[in-house]
Amino acid sequence: MVAQLSRPVAVLKAYAKYGLNRYRKLHIFGKLFIWLLVLFYLCMGLFIIVVTPARIAQYFYDKARILASKRFGWLALAGALVCVSFPPLIGHTTLVTLCGFAYGMKGFYIGATASVVGSALSFLVLRFLFSDRLHTWSSQNEKWQALESVVTVKGLPLIILIRISPFPPWVYSNSLFASIRSVKLWQFVVATLFVLPKVLLHTFIGSKIAALSDGDQRGHMDTRTKVLNGLLVGGGIIIAIFTSWTVYNLVQSHIRHLEGFTPEVDELAAEAIEHYDEEAPLLSPTRQ
Repeated sequence: MVAQLSRPVAVLKAYAKYGLNRYRKLHIFGKLFIWLLVLFYLCMGLFIIVVTPARIAQYFYDKARILASKRFGWLALAGALVCVSFPPLIGHTTLVTLCGFAYGMKGFYIGATASVVGSALSFLVLRFLFSDRLHTWSSQNEKWQALESVVTVKGLPLIILIRISPFPPWVYSNSLFASIRSVKLWQFVVATLFVLPKVLLHTFIGSKIAALSDGDQRGHMDTRTKVLNGLLVGGGIIIAIFTSWTVYNLVQSHIRHLEGFTPEVDELAAEAIEHYDEEAPLLSPTRQ
């Protein structure tokens, strides 16, 4: 039993150490932002306790019903999904879940279409606006050259593997692929289609949360139905987390053991993906 727990504990310690080192390297404003974020979540937790989760859930359910009743309510959600496909905006998973919350499983069509369109637009805009900077930056960065070389040789299968990985997250993944000159738009769009099962899962979670959020629907549920819906929501979240973690580790392991490249090139390519937020030429400030 102790041996089985040792690896997860070691992983947690490694991530804690990594997070602490990243925090220490931050500028004073970055550290201030972290503490403000902590304060925000503490205040939000206190707010939830005082107002009660049931009243908050009912409020959001009522607003979602109003949105769904509007003729172009779906367009507002789709537009928001397109917007969060551009860095530095975040919230793709939350908005996809909201599609399910407001429209049930029909929300999958909104989330899927907007996700594909938004990612493609982000890819084109970033590539078009930063093409010169991209060429200059990548020619001087060893990690990016390694990543470009393995993607160029391995092509679409490797692009799909990296795309379905949860790291980098959605918006930064769009920027990552826009930064790799060998990746074509059609390859990026095809790879994005493989993310749609994840969109379907989060839409399902949102639809089940909606059923539990409405007091009227809860009142007509027996205890067994309530428990079942709760288990479905919890199970969906656990499946999403476990799948994401497994895929990420498989992708990293695969890249580090690609055939036809030296171990050094494989390692550099894997590191380029791991440090996307620090290294990506379309995100990081210009270095002289």
